[in-house]
Amino acid sequence: MTLDAALAELAFLGDRLSRSAAVLGHHGQSETHIRSRLPDAVVFPRSTSEVARIVSICAAQGVPMIGWGAGTSLEGHALAPCGGVTVDFSQMDALLEVRAEDMLVRVQPGITRERLNQELRATGLFFPVDPGANASLGGMAMTRASGTTAVRYGTMRQNVLALEVVLADGRIIRTGSMAPKSSAGYDLTALFVGSEGTLGLITELTLRLQGQPEAISAAVCGFAEMGPAVDCVMTTIQSGIPMARIEFLDTGTVAACNAWSGQNMPLMPQLLVEFHGSPAAVAEQAARFGEIANSFGCTGFRWAEAQEDRTRLWKMRHEAYHAILASRPGSTAIVTDVCVPMSALAEAVEETRADIAASPLPGPILGHVGDGNFHAILLIKPGDDSERAAAKALSGRMAERALRLGGTITGEHGVGMGKLDYMAAEHGAAWAVMEAIKTALDPKGLMNPGKLVPQQ
Repeated sequence: MTLDAALAELAFLGDRLSRSAAVLGHHGQSETHIRSRLPDAVVFPRSTSEVARIVSICAAQGVPMIGWGAGTSLEGHALAPCGGVTVDFSQMDALLEVRAEDMLVRVQPGITRERLNQELRATGLFFPVDPGANASLGGMAMTRASGTTAVRYGTMRQNVLALEVVLADGRIIRTGSMAPKSSAGYDLTALFVGSEGTLGLITELTLRLQGQPEAISAAVCGFAEMGPAVDCVMTTIQSGIPMARIEFLDTGTVAACNAWSGQNMPLMPQLLVEFHGSPAAVAEQAARFGEIANSFGCTGFRWAEAQEDRTRLWKMRHEAYHAILASRPGSTAIVTDVCVPMSALAEAVEETRADIAASPLPGPILGHVGDGNFHAILLIKPGDDSERAAAKALSGRMAERALRLGGTITGEHGVGMGKLDYMAAEHGAAWAVMEAIKTALDPKGLMNPGKLVPQQ
């Protein structure tokens, strides 16, 4: 690696090339337990041609490249374990084109989901994937993100139609199209969505939009025990009720959210639900769900039909991770996100709860249980190796349990550095195929090294 030579050539960026301690520190932090890894430099491109030039320079000099969106990933995706250059897309944040008649939008990767929806407000359309954090669309595509609305609208996998990508040698390619479907060759769009920056850098996305619902209604309902709440979710999904959101909070999460957000939810497992559609459809969906919930011992509904009440409710849910961290001051976390078939959800949640109860650590549970995805937030003291080991063991057992039940080690957060140890168990020989694809497209191993695939 000839870093100095690369930096000399990257000087064409002017003050958009930074090596200041503050900028490097910002791009070397993780939101979870994964320790800091600093890049050698950070660049801020403004166009696809600049990204291609940056990549060509780094490739020629053997310098690693790490894409950076909003820095909200939870598995160390954007850290630099091998040093190198972080490519920060925050200045490539334009909304390029809205095609309202096709319900599509073209964007640069640095635009965040919240800003995109603000820009779309007058069109009657919105982008539905909602991971909670105000993540960049490029980062969401690279991690195949989902979130609270995936049960109805799908994940990034279903909502990215086309991409522009700069490959590891500086070539620019386009994948997919604006057509609703295609049978023309390999699905390269799907290959790059979820690739975590290990195959190339996304410089443009074409996304599917949805019509803003005419009516929205949300509610919170409590259950005496976790088991009936999870069974209620399973029955609701199997009944075909088109839930827009159906979220689960255990008692520990409820207590943390009450303290953090000033809520007064009863201290028992809670479901947070939302319905989208016409006024008549929303009323029917709510009534049908109410019947199911009551049959499982629901203790009553707290409705949030006004927009400000719904905003407050989902803001509380999206801040649950920070609320849980605050419940043990000074802690960090190992955040799990296993996903299992709906038929196995109750078993997975109950076994996980018992496992955490038998451990020395707090581990509140919450999740997007409408699609079988749930999280345990395992709180540990920074620098406490015994707690870290206990949490890693718990996380490992959750991964093993998910695989035994036909699920996956990560439903939405991705692999990054944090879940590499579980990839062989989930994919077997297919993991080596991923490595072969990586080697074919990035033979020098310069694109986000140390993530997703076996170490080169």
